[in-house]
Amino acid sequence: MSKYETLSEQLTQQIVKNLKQGITALPTEAQIAGQYHVSRQTVRAALSLLREKGLIESRQGSGSYATGLSPDASGNIIPILIASSQEYIYPHLLTDIRSSLAEGGYQLQVYPTDNDPYTERKLLLSLLETPPRGLIAEGCQSTLPTPNADLFEKLKSEGTRLLFLHNKYEALPDAVCVKDDNYYGGYLLAGHLAELGHTCIAGLFKMDDRQGPERYHGAISCLRDLGLSFSDSHVGWFVSSDIDALERKQDTGFLAAFIRERLPGCSAVICYNDEIAYWLMKELSYTHIQIPRDISVVCFDNSYLSDLSRIRITTLTHKPHEMGSCAAKSMIHLLQGIPVVSQEIPWTLVRKESDGPAHF
Repeated sequence: MSKYETLSEQLTQQIVKNLKQGITALPTEAQIAGQYHVSRQTVRAALSLLREKGLIESRQGSGSYATGLSPDASGNIIPILIASSQEYIYPHLLTDIRSSLAEGGYQLQVYPTDNDPYTERKLLLSLLETPPRGLIAEGCQSTLPTPNADLFEKLKSEGTRLLFLHNKYEALPDAVCVKDDNYYGGYLLAGHLAELGHTCIAGLFKMDDRQGPERYHGAISCLRDLGLSFSDSHVGWFVSSDIDALERKQDTGFLAAFIRERLPGCSAVICYNDEIAYWLMKELSYTHIQIPRDISVVCFDNSYLSDLSRIRITTLTHKPHEMGSCAAKSMIHLLQGIPVVSQEIPWTLVRKESDGPAHF
């Protein structure tokens, strides 16, 4: 083996150690030559070899920096713990994360949790056997206290870079999270309905994930600021098991109860997401309530479900690929030792056919 190849291997080992400590900058050529007792020519040849392998990059006027990639291909696999790989928002999101990671030389490995803390724990224990360099995680039932904070902390102590998606646990307040701006989204939808003349607005939200309370908070804060009523008697809540029964058995019992108990007297409703809005509108059609004449319906996500029903649903959207790209780039920066802060992706209203002026 030549001198520069030997030096390349030594520098590779040092890069791996430094990345665990968040250090990405390499010493100068002169410092490397002095430390390893080799010529500058040998240093340049070794650095060139590292660049060819994708392990370092040169920045003009600044020196050489580790790209964050591991010399071992298995070290460039990023696991993601996510509620589902199939549910309507996830296939596109995972595709976006996978493609953005691939641009940086990383691969994505998907682990569905079914939004179940015990499943999450088993997956975390498995990952701890060979701790990954990075982990993207969507919290399970994140409104509730997690029993798995200890395992996330163990992964951190092993050098795993953690990034949460959509939500994070209160027990891990310093964790970086890429999420929807749920408060603003709720505020935006309530304000939109108020502009249409609706003064009694109902809401249907998911209780056991933090997105639900955040969206509810935004909506009632807007109604408060506008001097409109926001009675709990018009707010319905559901949990993950209700969604499971809806998807597996088309059990719409909780929606029928919402229509019967919470909706009377209201001229509009804000739904937690497109899926709930889609099924609620089907349930409303059975009671001969007409949309938007009798009730306006708005929601979050702008998925294919918002266009699937006979009456297309007014909803909130992000820029195409924004959430997945942001999550992937944040993870790559964490692996490169670049400081990353939590981000909230803003919503934009997409007006369709399910909302209209209030009729008194």
